[in-house]
Amino acid sequence: MAISKKAFDAEAAAAMTAELRAAFGAGRTRSYEWRVEQLNAIVKMMEDREREIVDALRSDLGKPEFESVLYEIVTVKNSCKHTLKELKQWMKPEKAGIPLVIFPSSGEIVSEPLGLVLIISPWNYPLSLALDPVIGAIAAGNTVVLKPSEIAPATSTFLAKHVEQYLDSSAVRVVEGGVPETSALLEQKWDKIFYTGNGRVGRIIMAAAAKHLTPVVLELGGKSPVIVDSDVDLKVAVRRIIVGKWGLNNGQACIAADYIITTRDFAPKLVDALKHQLEKFYGKDPLESKDLSRVVNSNHFDRLSKILEEEKVSGKIIHGGHRNRDQLKIAPTILLDVPEDSLIMNEEIFGPLLPILLVDRLEESFDLILSRPKPLAAYVFTNNQSLKEKFVLNISAGGIVINDIAVHFTAPTLPFGGVGESGIGAYHGKLSFDAFSHKKAVLYRGFKADAALRYPPYTAWNLSLLKALMSGSLVSIISLLFGWSKTTVAKPKVA
Repeated sequence: MAISKKAFDAEAAAAMTAELRAAFGAGRTRSYEWRVEQLNAIVKMMEDREREIVDALRSDLGKPEFESVLYEIVTVKNSCKHTLKELKQWMKPEKAGIPLVIFPSSGEIVSEPLGLVLIISPWNYPLSLALDPVIGAIAAGNTVVLKPSEIAPATSTFLAKHVEQYLDSSAVRVVEGGVPETSALLEQKWDKIFYTGNGRVGRIIMAAAAKHLTPVVLELGGKSPVIVDSDVDLKVAVRRIIVGKWGLNNGQACIAADYIITTRDFAPKLVDALKHQLEKFYGKDPLESKDLSRVVNSNHFDRLSKILEEEKVSGKIIHGGHRNRDQLKIAPTILLDVPEDSLIMNEEIFGPLLPILLVDRLEESFDLILSRPKPLAAYVFTNNQSLKEKFVLNISAGGIVINDIAVHFTAPTLPFGGVGESGIGAYHGKLSFDAFSHKKAVLYRGFKADAALRYPPYTAWNLSLLKALMSGSLVSIISLLFGWSKTTVAKPKVA
């Protein structure tokens, strides 16, 4: 007789969070040794279970082994190893300068864990985008609940099974499920919520967090533009664009190239080079290629089909467009000179479709980008130094890459996060540690040198001297003490 699994409701969520808060309150997660043990366990899980992970990602997304190993497994291992290397230094208090007015004293900034954090991860990179924030939360000394995406069920099941097996289950939990389970979790009080996904759900998360004044990190998305100048090494640029679009989960990535802007004069050369290289990478029938992920499910397939079938753009397809709904596959598709008011230009594509917008002068591309919500990433391919500088100065985006796509994600020294509608907050490397830490101000003083200046009865002299001390200007202080200041107030006589 099958035993039915008890529903995870608000009551179950409250009981679980109480247990985790008790573990945090007991100091279980605070030691350097505990943090290191958990991080090493994640590395071991990646090494022991590589084949299971690859199989789960193939089941969920048809993801090629190459992408699964590099962009999921190796990404998680590298994040752990970088954190393990730097953690002891990150945990040390930072010395802080102290103004003269409170001399003698010393100050420092102490990083302390927030407490209990909730991480809600997406389906497109269901392993790395689940565990990378967990690494930061553990490194900072928190207890953690991970809610993986139900849209990637095989990876979700893997995480639920093996996180419990490899990590300390008294401090790190995984909750599987869909909307009801997520809603039950959001009813609870958290010390931080970290969400990766779309803006619509991001607004729901933020509204739920606001009830408890819970801080959030929202890793959202947007339409990441790619400007292509005519002076580039076309072969290299095209290869990088293709890998930065179709080589990222077949376009199902928040920092994948969303659309290209180039000049009318250069477009024919760019399109020919894209077609040639696409065939070289994925063959004459890309629907049969083993190097392309499939669309995640039928809902997303139908959404992408609707975009392609819109009357305004259906005649703009110049390459690809082939689909197989039974296999959830769409060939790499290029559309040329699409209208700006079309569906494809007014929502994040998140799939294998790449529209190209045409301008007469490349400078016009700035107005196109700036007229839209700020993207998670923005890219430009050019050898023109002035254009590079103008792009960095004027384009506001979560991150900018010159002459490549998406590679900034791999640098633990660079913040990864959005701006405006593309997200709130950032992580990676030390920024992940900081995202899950409270920076506590600590000031140390003794009982000697207790100046009477700040105590009543207040005098004009005391006020003048304190103003000089607070300004930090030695010239002002000396001038006042020696009576050289034009605004000198008579020093009170000692009784």
